[in-house]
Amino acid sequence: MKEYTQMEILKNLLQKYPEIAVFLTLALGFLIGKRKFGKFSLGVVTCTLLAGVLIGQFDIKISPNVKSIFFLMFLFAVGYGVGPQFFQGLKSGGLQQVVFAAVLCVGCLLSAFLMAKLLGYNAGMAAGLLSGACTISAVLGVATEAIQSSVPTDQQKALLDAMPVAYAVTYMFGTAGAAWFLAKMGPKILRVNLAEECKKVEQDLGAGATKDEGIASAYFPVVARAYRLTNPEFSHKTVREFETEFAGQRIFVERVRENGHVVDAEPETMLEMNTVVALAGRRDAILENENRFGAEVDDREVLSFEAEVVDVVVTRKELGGKTLKEISDMELGQMGHGVFLRKVLRTGREMPFYPGLPIQRGDVLTIGGAKRDVEQAAKFLGYVDRPTEATDMVIMGFAIAIGAAIGAITIPLGGIPLSLSTSGGALVAGLICGWLRSVNRTFGRIPAPALWVFHNVGLNAFIAVVGLSAGPGFINGLKANGLTLLLAGVVVTCLPFVIGLLAGKYIFRMNPAILIGACAGARTTTAALGAIEEEAKSKVPAMGYTVTYAVGNILLTTWGLVIVLMMTR
Repeated sequence: MKEYTQMEILKNLLQKYPEIAVFLTLALGFLIGKRKFGKFSLGVVTCTLLAGVLIGQFDIKISPNVKSIFFLMFLFAVGYGVGPQFFQGLKSGGLQQVVFAAVLCVGCLLSAFLMAKLLGYNAGMAAGLLSGACTISAVLGVATEAIQSSVPTDQQKALLDAMPVAYAVTYMFGTAGAAWFLAKMGPKILRVNLAEECKKVEQDLGAGATKDEGIASAYFPVVARAYRLTNPEFSHKTVREFETEFAGQRIFVERVRENGHVVDAEPETMLEMNTVVALAGRRDAILENENRFGAEVDDREVLSFEAEVVDVVVTRKELGGKTLKEISDMELGQMGHGVFLRKVLRTGREMPFYPGLPIQRGDVLTIGGAKRDVEQAAKFLGYVDRPTEATDMVIMGFAIAIGAAIGAITIPLGGIPLSLSTSGGALVAGLICGWLRSVNRTFGRIPAPALWVFHNVGLNAFIAVVGLSAGPGFINGLKANGLTLLLAGVVVTCLPFVIGLLAGKYIFRMNPAILIGACAGARTTTAALGAIEEEAKSKVPAMGYTVTYAVGNILLTTWGLVIVLMMTR
């Protein structure tokens, strides 16, 4: 009887049960990809690809349908996440950034195409070069589908095996190089001091404004403290009159103890000498005025009012485009009473919130304060995004199925079969569902953890299958094209940024701080945005990131189809 080594046992196991190989690849990819060497990390996607290539040396056969299913999940999640900002950007307020992102994305496509033609690469190498140098992993999936539908069957394997080679070689500089180039070289090309430009924008938005702006209070911890009023100036005054006295500092009366009874404060509640009040506001504002109030007291009952912090999604149409200060100043009764803004999120990115920051539909505002005040403000702003575990799989399932079916329709044009492809259809379906969710919060709920699974597991499971399938031919391709590919990747990474920076400065006349953030967004490189914000010591560059990120995600993914058609025609 033949004795098997441990390696042979593992090989036979993975060949018989390829699903084990997929999950083993995912585990190794996430394990290694999350590790940092100093400030550098290969990233989960690259490590998953390399783990798949390594395990793929066992010549494991996996049905291509597996990666197609995961890829459709990923693209739907991408569209769902950026849908609100994409459609918001199509309106006049973000049109300039939409066009700018399109210019930079075209620069990415043409740079990859010209380098591929110059070096004699095939369509697979060109797609992998574009995908890795521009760090848009979705290109691999769209290009795979394009190759399978437009290239003769006997030529497909060579092209499909070439893609992950080009991707792996160029991805590392595409990530780290993009961050370095935009953070360090971007300001030099624009001839500006990035930190100083950010300070100018902050000043224009109201940073450092006087306390009568109201919104400035969001930057400080909010507290509730109890005082016994002993100052005669507040005797025989209503709560409304008292709060008007401190309107610029936003100090509010939440509860009152009068004659032994504790009641919630109303605008017409009368204050007298020795009344105990629960005051809410910024810590520094209350400390600054506590000598005017009277002695602080430890009154548990008067301070035991219900308070909460919630995330509110802005869905009210008329609020789109208004600044934080404009929203705060709107004459809508007691809407802003006792409510403090803590954070503004846009497509998952924290924004630099100042009074002049324009708010978009779909933005998430984290607000806190007394429960009754927070609930009133939330109704005015939009929809409270409370945690939930349920995913609307009915909407998601139908959306992907219908989108993919429409995308599969082929229309011949000049002898060239054109279609969105099933992947493109899933992306469009995600965009529409994400936008509908932003304007109607009862539609298509996908909690953030579930969306993370669809996005990250969907993409990396697809990449794992790509690596496993390409494993046998990967090493030879790397030896044949490694150094040349690396240099080509440097060009394709940097050249579009140069085009974007110069176009943004001289054609679009964009503010330098926002322009550099827009370059990171159009290239969908979050790592670069982090490096830019660190260099700028400000979150202002994020203002150029969100709309361009949405457009870049869509266009760069679509280029997977376009570059294959360009290389094969």
